[in-house]
Amino acid sequence: MFYYLLKYVVLGPLLRLMFRPRIEGLEHIPESGAAIVAGNHLSFSDHFLMPAIIKRRITFLAKAEYFTGPGLRGRLTAAFFHSAGQIPVDRSGKEAGQAAIREGLGVLAKDELLGIYPEGTRSHDGRLYKGKVGVAAMALKAQVPVIPCAMIGTFEAQPPGQKVPNFQRVSIRFGAPLDFSRYAGMENEKAVLRAVTDEIMYAILGLSGQEYVDKYAAVVKAEEAERAAAAHRRKFPRMPLS
Repeated sequence: MFYYLLKYVVLGPLLRLMFRPRIEGLEHIPESGAAIVAGNHLSFSDHFLMPAIIKRRITFLAKAEYFTGPGLRGRLTAAFFHSAGQIPVDRSGKEAGQAAIREGLGVLAKDELLGIYPEGTRSHDGRLYKGKVGVAAMALKAQVPVIPCAMIGTFEAQPPGQKVPNFQRVSIRFGAPLDFSRYAGMENEKAVLRAVTDEIMYAILGLSGQEYVDKYAAVVKAEEAERAAAAHRRKFPRMPLS
């Protein structure tokens, strides 16, 4: 009930007012049955803006950190994300990917819509990064179509680190469903998972027009952080202890 209260009464109207989204391809979202909506991830607002314009309920896999904050504020934040249709997924450790797949398959088994960001994290610079193969594993194991989605303008509307979004018009584009039934029974083959994921990312790229980077976003972030730290060490070297 709280999900629909947010969608139609509280958060949905506010987001439509702030972003005045242009919607393209909404007819590609099936009226019933399980499907995956796979999109680029540019802004914190993406979690709520896409569900606000889709008629059906959609459940997203979200990082566990949104649900584990300390104190009253943390509990309220966790309750909000649960009510908004988000499922916590721990992104650390060897079992993180398998846990996300299990959670996603559980949603699809109920003939619901599953939302996922194959990049695994928000883009820190507006570019589109290499997708992780979990989306392909879920699509093949559940035998469901994948609808590519592109959020356009949300990076400028709410850049990383900015808590309050700018009042700025954005666009949301949905592409035709991608059918991977030709790979039935091949969901454990790494080459197939990579090919399916790359096809999904290429479809998102065609909708978004972003610059593509053939590396994982998390890896690029770590590399840039290390370069910044190295530059800081060169500029401010530690004095030897006497």
